[in-house]
Amino acid sequence: MSTNPHNPVTEKQKMLANQFYQHLDTELTQERDRAAELTYDFNQTRESDTQVRQAILSKLLGAQGEACEIKPPFRCDYGYNIELGHRVFINYGGIILDCNRVVIGDDTLLAPGVQISAAYHPTAYEPRRQKLESAAPVIIGNNVWIGAGAIICPGVRIGDNTTIGAGSVVTKDIPAQVLAVGNPCRVIRQLEPHSPS
Repeated sequence: MSTNPHNPVTEKQKMLANQFYQHLDTELTQERDRAAELTYDFNQTRESDTQVRQAILSKLLGAQGEACEIKPPFRCDYGYNIELGHRVFINYGGIILDCNRVVIGDDTLLAPGVQISAAYHPTAYEPRRQKLESAAPVIIGNNVWIGAGAIICPGVRIGDNTTIGAGSVVTKDIPAQVLAVGNPCRVIRQLEPHSPS
């Protein structure tokens, strides 16, 4: 069986290559079920169960740095495509549809209700009827702050030291060290390194 990313064979390889894939594939369904079981267990923990939470996250996530924290409830599709840097904080109600890589850099903070989606569906209805979908990586830099209820769309890159305003819908790349807000999200101004706001 080929493992060449330019010639994907399995539905999982197609998914990670940002090609149309059949999400009802047996392997992918089993992996989503595993993630659902782990996130269910994670979401039932008490605040004092820090070691239990870390043990579950070590099974669920592809990678995580030191001193990361995720507040329940948290949901994801696969878990193994999520890579967290050091000191990442994901507040209550975080959702990451990690059908492709989702990388979150060091010291990045996600406010309550942030949604990150690598997954997307074709706009043509016939492929949707065939249950086909695609997924593009999402890369978020270091020291980023994403406000409450923001939505990060497939294929987006957000540069280091940037702030995304609450409720924003990020449909395109956002550069480093800016304040960006709105739907669609757009750059409002450059940020100074030591500016209080």
